[in-house]
Amino acid sequence: MSTPSIIGHFIAGQNATPPEGRTSDVFNPATGAVSARVALATNDDLNRAVAAAKAAFPAWASTSPLRRARVMFKFKELMEQNVDRLAEIISNEHGKVFTDAKGEVQRGIEVVEFACGIPQLLKGEFTEQVASGIDSWSIRQPLGVCAGITPFNFPVMVPMWMFPMAIACGNTFILKPSERDPSASLVMAELLQQAGLPDGVFNVVQGDKAAVDAILDHPDVKGVSFVGSTPIAEYIYATGCAKGKRVQALGGAKNHMVVMPDADLKQTVDALMGAAYGSAGERCMAISVVVAVGDIADKLVDALAPRIRALKITQGMDLSAEMGPVVTQVHKNKIIGYIDQGVAAGADLVVDGRDFVLPGHEAGFFLGGSLFDNVTTDMTIYTEEIFGPVLCIVRVPDFNTAVELVNAHEYGNGTAIFTRDGNTAREYTYRIQVGMVGVNIPLPVPMAFHSFGGWKRSLFGDHHAHGPESVRFYTKQKAVTQRWPASIAAGAEFAMPTMK
Repeated sequence: MSTPSIIGHFIAGQNATPPEGRTSDVFNPATGAVSARVALATNDDLNRAVAAAKAAFPAWASTSPLRRARVMFKFKELMEQNVDRLAEIISNEHGKVFTDAKGEVQRGIEVVEFACGIPQLLKGEFTEQVASGIDSWSIRQPLGVCAGITPFNFPVMVPMWMFPMAIACGNTFILKPSERDPSASLVMAELLQQAGLPDGVFNVVQGDKAAVDAILDHPDVKGVSFVGSTPIAEYIYATGCAKGKRVQALGGAKNHMVVMPDADLKQTVDALMGAAYGSAGERCMAISVVVAVGDIADKLVDALAPRIRALKITQGMDLSAEMGPVVTQVHKNKIIGYIDQGVAAGADLVVDGRDFVLPGHEAGFFLGGSLFDNVTTDMTIYTEEIFGPVLCIVRVPDFNTAVELVNAHEYGNGTAIFTRDGNTAREYTYRIQVGMVGVNIPLPVPMAFHSFGGWKRSLFGDHHAHGPESVRFYTKQKAVTQRWPASIAAGAEFAMPTMK
């Protein structure tokens, strides 16, 4: 047996593999085998990355937005050439199927496309002759060294929600990817370097909580972006803000799909299969609760159950796969624990995926799809984010009850309604207290030129991710008011200046 390779850092344009120190296993979820070991950064590692980013900042911030955009154009081209390479890495370390991984990479590339328009996006406002002989304008300038702390479920897409816009705005960046699937981060660093990005502008520091805390503690890190669970998002937001940093922290979700009695049953079931079981449910936008209104519930259960039992579950590089394994054995055990709790609480387990085994991959982290019916709002499987291939059906008598139920949940990330009635859909989108809403669309993930973010305990901070919001997050605004000597009145003025 060969010794697993070490996945290291990328600092100041160089791969940096520590000769010794703490490491963590990286698994192939389909086989259960250790495929590599990832270095876990020390404070010294993080300090070196921050020093490199801080040193690179002045020159990069003074680089024209047009030149920064040209680096993004080249990076986009290189990403497009490496879609399959990145998708295979994602599948082998995360477990999601290859076609889904390609979709993830494409959604990341779309943010780079948006970043290519940074010369237009950074334009400020100008008022000539705001008063006699006085002009006034606003400009946006970069923050400095920014950091991104990203989750395991989208090792390419979520980092690319952050660093393309941060870098295009003139910041330098440190990425702390998930230690569960770290390899894609180094490929992106390599491609940015090939695109002409100066050394030190983009750095990768692998690690765990120690690296996160080092980022939050470092005085030269000015902005932090995070995507992950709500308890960690709240911790990062509170800690980072207390240190004077700008923080956006996207947390957990419990996404509801309201299904009205008039919904197209086939379209609804097709949508639910992909939204609940795609990526083994390991998506922050996955539908995990169906709110079945009126008499649609029995029809939904009868239509869903055979489809779930027939899911094509296999290793992700099999192009016929519909669902792959979950990311680790620890996460698999956690999901099974939730299913056990649902059974104990009295929910009806219509389809049980706990005992699924893929022949030839007995050590892999596979689960079948599970379906609960008659779930109530006091059950743990309803209140908490399971983050696995488990779908819960809650039955309600009418539309108003459905709206009240969704609005009462602590999370407000995404939601959907399936109906043929335009007025019902309009009323839902108006009344629902959730950040992203789909009408007959199960995963309402906005395009890159809109912004992504939830409400309530799904988001901490004022700024959503990517889109126009990211320009506001990664820059600070400066207002300038000027006049020139010929227009300056003689003598001191002691009254509050007003515009005349």
